Amino acid sequence: MSTIETQLSALFEEWAGEKTTLILPIAPSGSDRVYYRIKGTSKTAIGTFNPDEKENHAFLVFSKHFKAKGINVPQIYAEGKNSKIYLQEDIGDTALYDLLMKAKGDFSDELLDLYKTVVEQLAFLQINGGEGLDYAVCYPRAFFDEQSMLWDLQSFKYYFVKQVKITFDEQALEKDFNTFVNYLQAADCSHFMFRDFQSRNIMIKDGAPYFIDYQGGRKGALQYDLASLLFQAKANIPHSIRQDLLDYYLDAVAALKDIDRKQFTDFYYGYVLIRCLQVMGTYGFRGLIERKAHFLSSIPFAINNIKWLLANIDLPVDLPELSKVLHAITELKQFEPKTSEHKKLTVKISSFSYKKSGIPSDASGNGGGFVFDCRFIHNPGRYEPYKRQTGRDEPVMTFLEEKTKMNDYVTHVHSVVSHAVENYLERGFQNLMVSFGCTGGQHRSVYMADKLATYLSENYDVVIDLQHIEQEKKNWVN
Repeated sequence: MSTIETQLSALFEEWAGEKTTLILPIAPSGSDRVYYRIKGTSKTAIGTFNPDEKENHAFLVFSKHFKAKGINVPQIYAEGKNSKIYLQEDIGDTALYDLLMKAKGDFSDELLDLYKTVVEQLAFLQINGGEGLDYAVCYPRAFFDEQSMLWDLQSFKYYFVKQVKITFDEQALEKDFNTFVNYLQAADCSHFMFRDFQSRNIMIKDGAPYFIDYQGGRKGALQYDLASLLFQAKANIPHSIRQDLLDYYLDAVAALKDIDRKQFTDFYYGYVLIRCLQVMGTYGFRGLIERKAHFLSSIPFAINNIKWLLANIDLPVDLPELSKVLHAITELKQFEPKTSEHKKLTVKISSFSYKKSGIPSDASGNGGGFVFDCRFIHNPGRYEPYKRQTGRDEPVMTFLEEKTKMNDYVTHVHSVVSHAVENYLERGFQNLMVSFGCTGGQHRSVYMADKLATYLSENYDVVIDLQHIEQEKKNWVN
């Protein structure tokens, strides 16, 4: 075990009074925090390592405060002596985002009811949960103030606008930033602001929502968190549903405090815009600069939010240069879906075993395509907990993402295949074959094939034919 795993295991055994039987990394977040699911003979917990001790302190203080208020957050079980590790309650693996993706755009009554519960509890967390909270522990700032807003706007400018090479008057844009911030600061900013309130940070346990990752919380406007939830880019919530949930949220707030609904709504769309700009700055850094596929694939959804705001909302503040930049973003061609006037391109993606079946043949008659060897990636199949699992099981996926160079490999493969897909679409080709091989065709190749299938389906108008050769021999329905 690594040093971190050893420390977390010791902390678990001290808390649980029993030996650690399993410690597995959980899929990484977008931060330096590392999570492990730790099990003993009868107890389980989530172990967390974070080198940022101030951020840890904020999370621990917030968690204990919210728990005492009856809010659904993880219970803190134990804290390490070095302030970099702690144990928290295991609230499962199902996030609200997972339910959204499974729905595939079908916003059922059941999903709507769950969102209503979420926004109702959000109002309680912000208003009642914020009462008596020690804002002195907030990190990096106690308020979502002028400085915080300008940080987000600068991130948008440098990490997105400049990266896509949009021409703008920098002085005029800075003037608009300051005007925009002054306008937003006029809203009521006296309640707890979660800061990153989106469906990935809302877990569903026994049908009830639980909140995680609020360590960046601070005092701010109620509107920001609701904007984060309802305008989350990839959630792609229909606007009629957004309006229903806005109304439901306002009813929940009105039950807790006096509120001017019109004034709230006027400021609300301003906070929607600054949240969208903050998100685009993040997507620019993680996607355009770091070339992480998930963030790149989210950019078109974020641009759709900007398009909707430009078409439907008139803010009571003049922002001419920012408006010019936003219109230019909506006209960017590189983020439009790639289509072809010819018959759709079919991309056949396979996972296979070098030892058992060998490289798959190409039934299209084109003589084959890309073949990527995954055997240099550290093999999770060497370890007993993973032997009966595949590259689709979360523990295996987490192992590959945390313990190997798989994330880099994914990025490089997606880049190479994307060039071929775009070229084939332009030339009207109808078939492309991509195969991933590993020793047994069970872990690494399955993971890579699934990753590429998801990436291409989200970014190109192509037909995906996905085949897992060794797994389908076992009657695994793909």
